[in-house]
Amino acid sequence: MTVPLPPLPPTGEDETFRPGGRSIADIVDAEHRQLRELLRRLTDADAEPAPERGLEVLTAALSRHLSAEEQYLLPTVRAALPDAADRVDRALTDDAALLTALGGLADDGLAEVDARVRRHVEEVGALVAALREVASPEELIRLGNRLEIAEEAAPTRPHPGTPATPPWNRVVEPAVGVVDKVRDAVTGRPTYLADLAEPPSS
Repeated sequence: MTVPLPPLPPTGEDETFRPGGRSIADIVDAEHRQLRELLRRLTDADAEPAPERGLEVLTAALSRHLSAEEQYLLPTVRAALPDAADRVDRALTDDAALLTALGGLADDGLAEVDARVRRHVEEVGALVAALREVASPEELIRLGNRLEIAEEAAPTRPHPGTPATPPWNRVVEPAVGVVDKVRDAVTGRPTYLADLAEPPSS
């Protein structure tokens, strides 16, 4: 079975060409681990001190992560695994609720965000595992490249009202992301896990 992918420009390579990059499954799994680790550090009173400005980084990292998944991972799962359509719809609904919970996030809202991220990791992790079964390594890498490009252009703040499915999210999200990045630059807001003094490991 061939997983449907957005068209690529001609490469001049034959059909055995293996693109460079990381698998979308590996990227998503690693990001899930990093997000869970950051949340553990933010919520566990017995752990090391919470990272400075950790809430801002968590909000930005989650916003980018969800946007990129909605642009490329979830539509691919829906197309490649029609029986998973209901699970994809549920993940999209849960993503919107998570983005809403991220809005104006403060310490007293972390428990809800933590619970919603746990559910997200479980739901999307299962979809990723199913996608691994039907997609070739080359397809997963091509999707991984698109996911990483989408994350770089994605919003760094939660916008639960924006479109969550293609084609409109691939148009709207980068435009909103530009506005967010201007605000980040003006305020000096950290937005990457690497901005933390001790970034969570993948």
